[in-house]
Amino acid sequence: MWPRMQAWARRLRRDAHALFLAARDRRTPWPARLLALAIAAYALSPIDLIPDVIPVLGYLDEVILLPLAIALVVRLIPPALMVEHRAAAERAAARPRSRAGAVAIIALWLAALALLGWWLWPATPA
Repeated sequence: MWPRMQAWARRLRRDAHALFLAARDRRTPWPARLLALAIAAYALSPIDLIPDVIPVLGYLDEVILLPLAIALVVRLIPPALMVEHRAAAERAAARPRSRAGAVAIIALWLAALALLGWWLWPATPA
């Protein structure tokens, strides 16, 4: 059962990426593009509608709502386009990840947080 769940999760992640690609494709009908962009942004975002710290309900959106939303939007996109974007998402998942790029992005976020903290920190009177 565990391998089936892992395969399902990989397909869900691949389809979320494929929806993001379809949302950027001009051949996709505009209502499907809007929904695909919203669903892909939510699926790939670390922010959840229902926080994961809430027992049972926290995973409700990832287990039930998100797959249903992805399935709905996939039906709105022409099948030939979905095949193309799924293949592109598979290729992207197979590419090696750059640790240097990850370090650079983390460094940028830390620098932005430090700058924000410095800007918001109250100045001490002289």
